[in-house]
Amino acid sequence: MTRGAGRAVLFLGVVASGRPGPAVAQDTLPRPEGVRVGITYAPGARPGITVLGLGAAVAVESVTTILTRDLDHSDRFELVAAPDTAAPRGAPDLRLLAALGSEWAVSVAADGARVAVQLLEVRSGDVRYRAAVSLGAGAVPDRAAAHRAADEIVRAATGTPGIAATALLFVRDGRIWRVDADGAGAAPLRTAGNPSLSPAWSADGRRIAYTAYVPDGQPLVIQTLAAGARAIVPGTEFGLNITPEFSRDGSRLAFARGTEAGTDIYVYEVGGGEDRVHRLTAGRFADNLSPTWSPDGTRIAFISTRARTPQLYVMGADGTGQDVLGRFDFGATGATAAPAWSPDGQFVAFHREVNGTPQLFVLDLATRAVRQLTGSSRNEDPTWAPDGRHLAYVSSRGGARELWVVDIETGRERQLTRLGGARLPAWSPRLDGGGR
Repeated sequence: MTRGAGRAVLFLGVVASGRPGPAVAQDTLPRPEGVRVGITYAPGARPGITVLGLGAAVAVESVTTILTRDLDHSDRFELVAAPDTAAPRGAPDLRLLAALGSEWAVSVAADGARVAVQLLEVRSGDVRYRAAVSLGAGAVPDRAAAHRAADEIVRAATGTPGIAATALLFVRDGRIWRVDADGAGAAPLRTAGNPSLSPAWSADGRRIAYTAYVPDGQPLVIQTLAAGARAIVPGTEFGLNITPEFSRDGSRLAFARGTEAGTDIYVYEVGGGEDRVHRLTAGRFADNLSPTWSPDGTRIAFISTRARTPQLYVMGADGTGQDVLGRFDFGATGATAAPAWSPDGQFVAFHREVNGTPQLFVLDLATRAVRQLTGSSRNEDPTWAPDGRHLAYVSSRGGARELWVVDIETGRERQLTRLGGARLPAWSPRLDGGGR
């Protein structure tokens, strides 16, 4: 793929003046009314971008490194390295960057007790976004602020924010761990029960739900991240309660409960009592589990063994209209498991056995076409990034089970953890700091 404006389409739009729109973020430049010029990109095109650290300060180098990695991991740009002469007198040489194929430039410079970040459109020289990353003790930059700046750079350049200011939960050695989306900061959380399994994020990123193994059973626990306050989901104090998932508005929690008669899916109206827990399936000695919400909260996809081999089904949020969602393939592949509905509502990801080994698949809900994403080693338990483009999953390709990330548009993959024994990942929504 070639770089440069040959991949971009110039558009000229007229924006009608009228009442002021909603307030913009403090670090986002307002767009003037009247004639507006911009660039839009054809599907699959990746504009060139250069990140320039202006000056030799350690904090500048650190923020430059974070932004460069985050923009690379967004898979929406072609990173263009620039020679030292690209920033004479502390300002980017936009003509040189244009000649090198950059359509965007990010400048990073020291600004007192913070680091200033700017996104410039190379063709026009216009500043499209500004941010300031604060510095802590020892001039260490606020990593969360740098990640959020990277996401807003992606938004300003492409219209869709990035995924840097997110985190993943996963299980390792019976404990729930957390890791940033760039693989940094992996650490276990304090949770109830040992082991603790099946972590799930709330829609606002401030709470998690999980299964806690305690002497009397496996209840579901909802826990706040900031304070660590915990509450048991009513009615789950005893027995096996697994695979929780919050609805996108945070008002409901779907989960599976196992009894001697089988496993069924229930929904808890968060904040209510035991009378706010409703059963949606009637297993009759079948297992129904792993519920995943549609973004609008009207449907739930799940796994059922009612036809013997576990397959992908869907139903209304009230349990009506239960039907097969992923087609049967008459033995070409095996059991299906771990469905995950994409944030944009277009896909359901899952893993399915191929020659006895789980591989990742994506079901396109518009066409019902199924696409296989992986083909070697074990690859299982997919979870969507909030951009609806990236999936994290567990892979054994290096021997030990680790978290990997795949861009479903390009197929590009990267390893996220190097700890061994990772299981059951859950990708957070975008975090504003309250869930950290």
